[in-house]
Amino acid sequence: MEVKGTTRVCGLIGDPVAHTKSPLIQNMLADLCGIDLVYVPFHVTARSEEEMRALVQGAYALDILGLNATIPFKQLVIPHLVSIDPVAERIGAVNTLVRAENGYKGYNTDIAGLERDLASHGISPAGRNILIIGSGGAARGAAFWCASCGPASLVIANRTLPKAQALGEEVATCHPDLAVRAIGLHEIASLAERYLVIQCSGIGFGENRDKSPIEDERFFRQADFAYDVVYAPLKTRFLEQAEAAGVPYANGLGMLLGQGIRAFELWTGVSVSREQEAAVRDVLLKAQ
Repeated sequence: MEVKGTTRVCGLIGDPVAHTKSPLIQNMLADLCGIDLVYVPFHVTARSEEEMRALVQGAYALDILGLNATIPFKQLVIPHLVSIDPVAERIGAVNTLVRAENGYKGYNTDIAGLERDLASHGISPAGRNILIIGSGGAARGAAFWCASCGPASLVIANRTLPKAQALGEEVATCHPDLAVRAIGLHEIASLAERYLVIQCSGIGFGENRDKSPIEDERFFRQADFAYDVVYAPLKTRFLEQAEAAGVPYANGLGMLLGQGIRAFELWTGVSVSREQEAAVRDVLLKAQ
């Protein structure tokens, strides 16, 4: 990779970011597609509205082409965008900022990544009972997307029940014919149906990497597929529990790649081929 005076910059804002594989994905895509672009991680500890405004405006002033936003910035950046894609607006979470006139437009490419990866495993939410664990940006995207696919029911479980209830009410407002229920994590074991389980919380990641949101492992007898959006580690405690119960599962590495490809296409206007995607996937797996 040669950085020149014409090289455009994209990056990731998050806390933490040391684990991220996004630079590998984006810089390899730039090389494969012949785009003069470099992608770097930015460890951001700012949280206040004033700091967020300064961050977004500063990135624009520095001519940064685009940004990804991860934990905890998927919602914090929204007030400082000049516009927002309708899908991201409905979800209330943005993970991709695309340079526009006078500022950045916000998108949510997590949904595209999740849909693409689940489809690769032959999984669709249609007609299924869905259990979403978490209530943050990733959970919001998963919940709204699953609800749009015509599931049989949707349960949102979170450590803080009022947050699960608030998300459930928002989803139910958009999909009034869907049975939506909010529960605390301790109530998961009481669920009686079979579920596609999508783990979107931070449990199993960072300082919580040895923990699982599901304490009673007997629940996995009722899971027909377990998906964890976490990809570092590749096999979280949650996925180890699924494996021990004989439940098919997948980690979030494919989702990361899918959302990254969509972000790259939004920034550059270039379409990534299936062959290029496969090449990046191979390198990504070898880098684990």
